Amino acid sequence: MGRRKKAKMVKDITISGIADKGMSVGRDENGTVYFLQGGVPGDTVNAVIKRKKKGVPFGFVSEVTEKSEHRVEPFCEHFGICGGCKWQHLDYKIQIEHKEKQVRDAIKRIAKVEPVEFLPILGNTSLRLYRNKLEYSFSNKRWITEEEVASGEDIEQSKAVGFHRPGVFDKIVDINTCHLQVDISNQIRNFIQDFTSSEAYSYYDIRGNHGFLREMVVRTNLKGEVMLILIFGREEKQKMANITEAVLSQFPQIVSMFHIINPKNNSSFYDLDPIHVHGEPYLKERLGPLEYKIGPKSFFQTNTKQAAKLYQIARQFANIQPDDNVYDLYTGLGSIALFVADQCKSIVGIEEIPEAIEWAKENASHNQIHHASFYAGDVKDLWTDRFVENHGVADIIITDPPRSGMHKEVVDMFLKLETPKIVYISCNPSTQARDIGLLSEKYTLEKIQPVDMFPHTHHVESVALLKLKTNG
Repeated sequence: MGRRKKAKMVKDITISGIADKGMSVGRDENGTVYFLQGGVPGDTVNAVIKRKKKGVPFGFVSEVTEKSEHRVEPFCEHFGICGGCKWQHLDYKIQIEHKEKQVRDAIKRIAKVEPVEFLPILGNTSLRLYRNKLEYSFSNKRWITEEEVASGEDIEQSKAVGFHRPGVFDKIVDINTCHLQVDISNQIRNFIQDFTSSEAYSYYDIRGNHGFLREMVVRTNLKGEVMLILIFGREEKQKMANITEAVLSQFPQIVSMFHIINPKNNSSFYDLDPIHVHGEPYLKERLGPLEYKIGPKSFFQTNTKQAAKLYQIARQFANIQPDDNVYDLYTGLGSIALFVADQCKSIVGIEEIPEAIEWAKENASHNQIHHASFYAGDVKDLWTDRFVENHGVADIIITDPPRSGMHKEVVDMFLKLETPKIVYISCNPSTQARDIGLLSEKYTLEKIQPVDMFPHTHHVESVALLKLKTNG
């Protein structure tokens, strides 16, 4: 067995930026670049280096020797433990400056193109309570904090309802108050925790893959209504009925409720059938003039107010004309397609998940939009020459792929069809820049605008407009 390398101490690193997964970026006096957990731009720190990846040192801040003027007091009691809002201690103005820089740098370094116009980042006016969906986990093993360990007292292992501790798959940080979603979410979670603890219902053992209560999902809309999804490791009908009756009697805001039984070794429930137990089988939400029905497994932008602004930017970039035929790739439940449908002659949406397409069709009907058509299938497999022959050549294509970006075959299809205009919405600047670089063979990057959907995190969205180059 080889020896484990000792951690290395490094002093006087100046933090200059933020990076993926809440890490900070800094340099020492020799110009060596470090990626560190902890620290904010402007700090001078000492650090412990744990490993190297492709020659770059990774570690964590052990001491802040000089504090940045951009540090602020975190507002959450769980900051630094649950791992959800890693930039609460950084002034929001500086957060979005670095997010804008992240998009600029990706375009320059990866795409290797210069946009005709780079618009300033659209910041978020709501820095708390901005999410419409949270997922909580039940665990029979609570994460014990460093302060508790240092106290020297005997700490009894107890149950928890909350979020996974980063890097620890089998322990959950017990959450008292989360500031990401309106307080009804905290009230419901804490009520269920109190009720199930008093009844001694078992919580999930993640390592052993057994237990009764496994997860819960809380969806909310702008009207204050709630969809609650309770996920169980095994079916115990009487206990499930007891929880349901108790929570519904306490919270009339719950207008839709589902149960899911998940005995699998993984927590994903998207391949399982939700059991509808109360209210409507959907939650309604408005974006602009449209009302969307959101199912228990539907993807819907988790920041409703900012999503409306994001879609409005996409709509403005597209500048759709009445005779245009528009495609919306990776359409989900049709949220963007339906948002722009009033401007075009026809719109075609493609999405891999069949259930999402059913909701897209339902939402089109619900909003009395009759010139939209939706198809289930992987974009790279469905969007073919024959598909285009059947549904018409697109004048504009809107694409909003997952974090991995577009498949190379999809990019090749764009280059083959030479669609005049592309609006590319992305949640990952790196993969968006990669695809824009490939498309630059035939397209000019006319505009790009970052949009902050998730304050206090490293995540940033961006909307890009590409136009087909003209000969000569």
